[in-house]
Amino acid sequence: QVQLLESGGGLVQAGGSLRLSCLASGRIVSTMWMGWFRQAPGKGREFVSSIKWSGDGTGYADSAKGRFTISRDDAKNTVYLQMNSLKPEDTAVYSCAATTEAGVRYVSWGQGTQVTVSS
Repeated sequence: QVQLLESGGGLVQAGGSLRLSCLASGRIVSTMWMGWFRQAPGKGREFVSSIKWSGDGTGYADSAKGRFTISRDDAKNTVYLQMNSLKPEDTAVYSCAATTEAGVRYVSWGQGTQVTVSS
């Protein structure tokens, strides 16, 4: 499995920006997908965005389209989530996840990083 460590969360005012980072270690192959998920208090976990490690595929939740951008840096084994125009409803714990080598399902999870957007 892959080990994941998120960073970059914090407190920001509405309209502001944050960049989350997810450092991956272990066996990483191009067919894997890396995803960002979030969970707000009292709510279930929801998908935010994903990227294929090969770089030739990305996906976004409707709530993230136009505001968030996912990217990855091969040399640093890091996936980023640039979040712009943040809203109070973006407040949540954001977690990074990795799929199996076949890219079928997410099996590795980080511990999460808190993002709080004040109004």
